[in-house]
Amino acid sequence: MNKTVLIFKHEFSKTIKRGGFIVLTLSLPVLALLGIGISHIVSGISKPPSETYKIGYVDNTGNFNQFTTEGNTEFIPFDTNQSALEALVNKDVKEYFVIPQDYVASGLVTRYTTQKELSPPASSYSAIAAFMSDNLMAGKLPPETMTRVQSGPALMSVTLTSTGEPAPQSGYANFIVPAVFSFLLGLSLVFSSTYVIQSLSEEKENRVMEVLMSSVSPRQLLTGKVLGLGAAGLIQVLVWIISIPLLLTVASSSLGGILSTIHVPLYFWGFAVTYFILGYLMFAGLSASIAAVSSTVQEAQGLAGIYGIFNFVPFWLLSVILLYPNNPAWVVLSIFPLTSPVLVMMRMGLIGVPAWQLAASITVLALTVLGELWLSARLLRVYMLMYGKRHKLGEIIRNLRSQ
Repeated sequence: MNKTVLIFKHEFSKTIKRGGFIVLTLSLPVLALLGIGISHIVSGISKPPSETYKIGYVDNTGNFNQFTTEGNTEFIPFDTNQSALEALVNKDVKEYFVIPQDYVASGLVTRYTTQKELSPPASSYSAIAAFMSDNLMAGKLPPETMTRVQSGPALMSVTLTSTGEPAPQSGYANFIVPAVFSFLLGLSLVFSSTYVIQSLSEEKENRVMEVLMSSVSPRQLLTGKVLGLGAAGLIQVLVWIISIPLLLTVASSSLGGILSTIHVPLYFWGFAVTYFILGYLMFAGLSASIAAVSSTVQEAQGLAGIYGIFNFVPFWLLSVILLYPNNPAWVVLSIFPLTSPVLVMMRMGLIGVPAWQLAASITVLALTVLGELWLSARLLRVYMLMYGKRHKLGEIIRNLRSQ
């Protein structure tokens, strides 16, 4: 049997039996099912009627005496600050506020509470704002106009194609699955490439490499390991791709709501597999190169952590990406090979990625893979049997040129 195939089978079998690999593979479906089950149980429990939230107020203008009920909030009028303070101390009201005589000119309202806060709760602010605006508009606007002002506009966005035809609007609901998948993809790429560096470094440090290199070539060894570990990682990704639509179906049928509106197009999964394969080969090539020139496993893993961080740069910048999704910086990072696999998947779920950017990203990534695999094979041939010495960059370059 071909030696590359033997190495492939060994690495594949060894990887899929790892506890960390199994846990990571099953984490998405298991945690998702657990979350669906808990949500179903919680939603089935009838909630007790919400308690009326009482807010006191002192009106020094004499104009705020209507609309004292806003949702589950009741506004209690008081004649003086002292009486409102006593009601707050006696817990007859949760808080109170004072409306000054020059409110229309100043817009200032002083609020008093016994709770320490960084800022007023959104529920209190919205209730007080509604109470104030309703009283200010009372008698000055028709009832239907007041209702429209209170509810605000129902904004519906329509995205048009270059030909003027309506296109599906993405929305944040459809961003959920790509965001979760991108995070898991980043983890899978890191773990898969870590297995490469760990396998090569341990065999080098334990002198097993001497035995292997006596019977296989560096190219056969690298090809077998990379393909074996990559096949295991691809199975991991395929498990997620198959489980996500099934989980969405279960969740939408039992919970409904926003989950029932999520739609992930088929082409997304095709690009997901493509970017995993290319991303894995890129990181595997880097890992093999680092393992070849490192003297110990710890040194190799420390160096690998440097480029592994790039996988999660898009998540550090997620809040900025959501605010400015069309910024040119994301185009650059979508083409930069170390960040492109994860960032492109995120952008595809958020606003979509133009075809030319996808083509440029995949082309650059593929060329990077070819260059790294060529480099790692040469480094394996030169350094895999060198032990106990740290190699400087200048020395590595000279040795590569002499090959």
